[in-house]
Amino acid sequence: MILKRILPMKIIFLITGKTVDNRLVSLIDDYRQRLIHYVPFEIVTLPDLKNAKSLTEDQVKTAEGEAILRFLTPAMDVLLLDEHGAQYRSIEFADFLQRKMSSGRDLVLVIGGPYGFSPAVYARANGKISFSKMTFSHQMIRLMAIEQIYRAMTILRNEPYHHE
Repeated sequence: MILKRILPMKIIFLITGKTVDNRLVSLIDDYRQRLIHYVPFEIVTLPDLKNAKSLTEDQVKTAEGEAILRFLTPAMDVLLLDEHGAQYRSIEFADFLQRKMSSGRDLVLVIGGPYGFSPAVYARANGKISFSKMTFSHQMIRLMAIEQIYRAMTILRNEPYHHE
């Protein structure tokens, strides 16, 4: 499977709260720099909630959900990174991304906060994907997700990064 061309769509990581571990920040930035050679790629960080410690889990999910929904437009294809989403092997994920890119719509991968997503965000999403049956911190999954997108691009270009 070789990517014939990447259409002028953009992949956007929409994340809640900044990545706090500088080691993760560095690795994420490394993959971001690699990715922009394949496809327009952007990381949008929604600010941490103020007074989050005084809010219930549902209040946090609702407030984060409102911020997520304010960012999204109807033309965006929205995928939530969610433990109950579809799972793919790397080659399958590359094929999945190629199909998404052929739509020409901006693809937004949303990585929520530690409590997950509000019902309104689930209702807006076009799908859910999971990188494992295991649960990972919302900080760690950022690195894992961007690496898998980079891996998918190299698979689609038949480059030697991925070995199967």
